[in-house]
Amino acid sequence: MELKVSTRSHAGHAVMAIAGEIDLYTAPRLQSEFTRLLEETGPDRVVIDMSGVEFCDSTGMNVLLSALKRLKERGGVLEVAAPRPAVRKILQVTGLDSVFTVHESVPAELAEKTG
Repeated sequence: MELKVSTRSHAGHAVMAIAGEIDLYTAPRLQSEFTRLLEETGPDRVVIDMSGVEFCDSTGMNVLLSALKRLKERGGVLEVAAPRPAVRKILQVTGLDSVFTVHESVPAELAEKTG
């Protein structure tokens, strides 16, 4: 399955929307998107919109942890938003739900404005 990643940045914040499966084969693409985002815009806050992620294995979780570490080193934060039940369970089982700030949905101040 293909991994789709789209990023919106605004005023030091970025929302990275991910759709598909994050696994051994797609994790390098996600890693390179994080690297590009951090080098290009250098946001203070990154919210990962996982509402479109159907599956995430340990490789994917390691990419998220790596991004979290890189942001923290720069004084920034990485948050996870809208994980589906399968992804939420992985976060809970691994204890990563206490490492990441997890939101039920993308925070209102960062949600795409419509209308």
